[in-house]
Amino acid sequence: MADHQEASVTLPSDPASVPAARKYVAQVLAEWGLPGDTDIADTVRLIVSELATNAVQHTLGQSPTFTVDMALDRDEQLRIGVTDSHPRFPKRLPAAVQQDNGRGMVIIRWLTAECGGRLSVSPTCEGGKTVAIELPWTVPVRPVRAGGPQPT
Repeated sequence: MADHQEASVTLPSDPASVPAARKYVAQVLAEWGLPGDTDIADTVRLIVSELATNAVQHTLGQSPTFTVDMALDRDEQLRIGVTDSHPRFPKRLPAAVQQDNGRGMVIIRWLTAECGGRLSVSPTCEGGKTVAIELPWTVPVRPVRAGGPQPT
């Protein structure tokens, strides 16, 4: 595998783009060697889903698109960032018991920390922001049975 790999997709700020972002990330991760049936792949898909949902819901129509950027460095660190053009940074909202939303950043922060990663929010030169996660890259090794590798 190369020392550094990158992938990016720009999607319309529309609820239909959330599953498209999740699918795109899953496909890229599979190309980079992370099987889709692992816990970490499920976690990354959930994080991307939350990031994309936030980019769609909380830009108040002021960001016509959002971009998902992915980078893998030396088989050590995976970075995924979602960038939109709205200047307001995410803020932690009090989550009332009956409230159906407002927990996205809490979920992202918790899942990222559970995987040994970190969450960051940074402004873009164009006046928007990027919400990004960095996770250690740990591709699970498939067990090999006696007699050599088995077909998958």
